Amino acid sequence: MESAQIQINYLAVVVVTIIAFILGGLWYGPLFGKAWMKESGVKEGDGKDKMVRTFGLSILLNLIIALNLSAFLGTKADLQFGFFAGLAAGIGWVSASLGIIYLFSQKSLKLFLIDAGYQTVIYAIMGAILGAWK
Repeated sequence: MESAQIQINYLAVVVVTIIAFILGGLWYGPLFGKAWMKESGVKEGDGKDKMVRTFGLSILLNLIIALNLSAFLGTKADLQFGFFAGLAAGIGWVSASLGIIYLFSQKSLKLFLIDAGYQTVIYAIMGAILGAWK
């Protein structure tokens, strides 16, 4: 029985963590920020006193996602495999899980599409970069 080898490119993990944070700023800012705020009920200025905590934890959670995805991809991944594995994880695990939560919490389809869309896109991007940069 072969033992699993986990090799993580920590520089790639840091890079995709930063990319996820930047894309999140664009996604929830100029791209979909107004629609997201309307659908989520967040008002301009809400949480301003907790921005350092929110951004810090967001970076930490993206780092955990990147580390986990890197370990999941393994040592033989390439750009194409990483992209499709990330896409599959984004759709099949994250978006499907969000969908269940949003159904029971009666959140709108529009909010689901914004949130699940971001997660799916970032997982695919992370997967592609981590797969290519082994």
